[in-house]
Amino acid sequence: MSAETIDPTVMVSVENMGKSFNDLRVLDGIDFTVRKGEVVLLLGPSGSGKSTLLRTLNCLESIDSGVVRICGETMGFSDDDRRHPYSEARIAKQRHHTGMVFQTFNLFPMMTALDNVASGPRHVLGTSTQQARGEAQELLAMVGLADRADHYPAQLSGGEQQRVALARAFSTLPKVLFADEPTGNLDARTGAGIIDLMTELNRDLGTTLVLVTHDLDLAGRARRTIRLADGRIVADTAA
Repeated sequence: MSAETIDPTVMVSVENMGKSFNDLRVLDGIDFTVRKGEVVLLLGPSGSGKSTLLRTLNCLESIDSGVVRICGETMGFSDDDRRHPYSEARIAKQRHHTGMVFQTFNLFPMMTALDNVASGPRHVLGTSTQQARGEAQELLAMVGLADRADHYPAQLSGGEQQRVALARAFSTLPKVLFADEPTGNLDARTGAGIIDLMTELNRDLGTTLVLVTHDLDLAGRARRTIRLADGRIVADTAA
């Protein structure tokens, strides 16, 4: 895609994307775009392909056909007829535009909350340790955990760990944040608080959010939902 044809308001673009695991076709003919600042929920029953779709967007899973672009950049392989796959180092560099939050938190157990959040800027952006820790403290304050900075993950509740994971995801200032069942391991009240926090960060920082969830109650709070069934998009609805 040439620079002249890139729409700067489009953060995610998926064109005729397909994905299989051996003989099982899990995604087929996926087409959609997400614009800057949108909050989009991916909904569907278990096995519909929504988590696999999210992972392909961030190159955690490779695709078999079609194209995924983030901020106008083709992800995972060269944008030509030969589709040469990129190296892991180049894919890691492409992920600088994105953040990812998982259901299982994925915090480093031997690091404090502060160091978990500071790790991204230090290793991804090359930020100095002092600056990264200072910015991490500010992010922990944003998610209501300023007083838990020196605690290790095992010393935090599930909701607190997910707040640390959110702060870490936002630490590299991603343009797009992907979240795979971010409330799946939390009780209803704590999960609602995490969703409130994510939408506040979306509003305050302008980060585009794409979330996978089974929680139909969240659908009523989103301006746009994309529903999948059997690996295909069956509805794309804006409120």
